[in-house]
Amino acid sequence: MIHHPVGAEYSALAEMAVRLTSQRRLERWRRRIADGVGLDDQTPGGNPVHGLTPDEETEIVAVFNEWAHIDRSHRKLAHRGSWLGRFWADPSTVRRVLERHDLRFRGPKREGRSQRRPWPAWVEEQPNRIWIYDTTHWTRAGAATTVISDVISRKWIADITSVDETSIEVQAVFARALRAEGLDTVIDERNPDSVAWNPDSDDLPVLLVMSDNGPQMSSGSTREFMALCWLATHYGRPGTPTDQARIESLFGHHKIEQPHLELIEDIDVLRAELDIQRSHYNTIRLHAGIGYVTPDQEHRGEGPTVRTARRDGLTRARQQRITYNRNHKPRGPHHAG
Repeated sequence: MIHHPVGAEYSALAEMAVRLTSQRRLERWRRRIADGVGLDDQTPGGNPVHGLTPDEETEIVAVFNEWAHIDRSHRKLAHRGSWLGRFWADPSTVRRVLERHDLRFRGPKREGRSQRRPWPAWVEEQPNRIWIYDTTHWTRAGAATTVISDVISRKWIADITSVDETSIEVQAVFARALRAEGLDTVIDERNPDSVAWNPDSDDLPVLLVMSDNGPQMSSGSTREFMALCWLATHYGRPGTPTDQARIESLFGHHKIEQPHLELIEDIDVLRAELDIQRSHYNTIRLHAGIGYVTPDQEHRGEGPTVRTARRDGLTRARQQRITYNRNHKPRGPHHAG
């Protein structure tokens, strides 16, 4: 036990700490005080015999300055040093050296985000004014399906399923869609002489067609077909799939809600099944993006009426519940007596 404090300025709390300390440590403290070193904390770690030499640390910093824009990682930089024959050190050692010198890996500057190109001023936000199309693939069947959808009503207008994915399929599916919506007669009336639509003229096209920059969408034959049909084209930004979100959502819903489509191996069976799914999607499935009506209802202009009827029904049902509960005595054991 220790009966006298180590230093003159020791407090009762320090005395208590001393009593809980081992005899060996106390003797070491006494020697340090006797030698005039004191009890102040010193830098831990000492001087390890396997520590880096000053030349090695300098070389690590030099390699960082030369290669940081390529390697961008203390792990790669450690291997880069041995690859160049300039230093040999573990990645953790390289990281500590870089931290001591306040050196940081910085990624390359990202290019500024591109702005989505707006729709032309002449576009009206109503059905059969803006179409969007894209292609999805079926691995088991070895086929691809190109679908045309109305951007405003979300109606699945037409599709074509084929083992090929060229501008011929694009032209064929648009011919189906234009006939299905009765727009082929509008095109014939507007373009009786089969003259291509000129974007620089004051003539308005039949509708706007949105797509990505796939080769079958942006090929010269597809552009010529669109111009002859008086269809204006609007391409999304390269590498930006969110510009195609409206059609990608259609594909995503079907592949998630109808997983059996991915398992079909016969292309004829796949075509028949897609016909069923198109009818279900357009006439039965309620679409959240258009206020929980079917795409067919929205396409025919019935969507506002259906949504208004629901709001009126909710108001009417609330009033009926209020009237009922006012006129009927509550029942139950806690209301007895």
